[in-house]
Amino acid sequence: MADTRVTIAGVEWKNPVTTASGTFGSGTEFSEFVDLNHLGAVTTKGVANVPWEGNPTPRVAEVYGGMMNAVGLQNPGIDVFCERDIPFLRKYDTKIIVNVCGRSEEDYCEVVERLASEDVDMLEINISCPNVKEGGIAFGQNPKAAETITRAVKKYAKQPVIMKLSPNVTDITEMARAVEAGGADAVSLINTLTGMKIDINRKQFVLANKTGGVSGPVVKPIAVRMVYQVANTVKIPIIGMGGIGTWEDAVEFLLAGASAVSVGTANFYNPKATEEIADGIAAYMDRNGYAAVPEMVGIVK
Repeated sequence: MADTRVTIAGVEWKNPVTTASGTFGSGTEFSEFVDLNHLGAVTTKGVANVPWEGNPTPRVAEVYGGMMNAVGLQNPGIDVFCERDIPFLRKYDTKIIVNVCGRSEEDYCEVVERLASEDVDMLEINISCPNVKEGGIAFGQNPKAAETITRAVKKYAKQPVIMKLSPNVTDITEMARAVEAGGADAVSLINTLTGMKIDINRKQFVLANKTGGVSGPVVKPIAVRMVYQVANTVKIPIIGMGGIGTWEDAVEFLLAGASAVSVGTANFYNPKATEEIADGIAAYMDRNGYAAVPEMVGIVK
């Protein structure tokens, strides 16, 4: 049997599969469908220093090849998260990655400082949410701002820091280099692509926010290309995501240079997707003679 363990920024996962932030709640919501012990890590929904209401409805729309959302990072705030969600996840044999969101540098740092004393394994800093008007989008599209926010959170972080990159930029490698220079321990990409849908009968925007983040199979070729580019630019590990619905999709990301993968939209239409993908990767490794995951990471040049 192949050894599916991977080490990301010094943290060992039992397999290279986690969940994309915002698509899996904080684990509780999927725990009756998915054996959380089967996952390499669970990445939580974004958490802020105070509760966020999110955007007005409607927030979600189906689009060709996927979906579009403008939920706006609704969350209960860090106090509730620490009291309720971390103890729940700690009952399972999986790593905990907390996604952190904020509207300012101070917001991010406040949450990261609070989490320093909590029993979680890694932090994913969301500087790239396309449907939050303040904060995130500015950090995610400006290399200097991305480097600055990375340096700032690293001062407070006790856990390894993963910086989540936006695809809504001219050059993804420029952003990856910026956060690496700021001290990021890893990067995750891609977040959603900004899109829009109009109802031609009602002659109105389908989403109340007008724009939203497009995800699902339609974005996968773009995501694979960006992961490949970043893998050949920076030295820190990559968690690849964007349209992964099957083990074949996941292997494609690994071959392109991702050290691990994150499953998002697929959770909505196939709650067992993460488990199936983890098993599929292991079977692929056995068939192809790979004894360990790193043997196939980034081998396609």
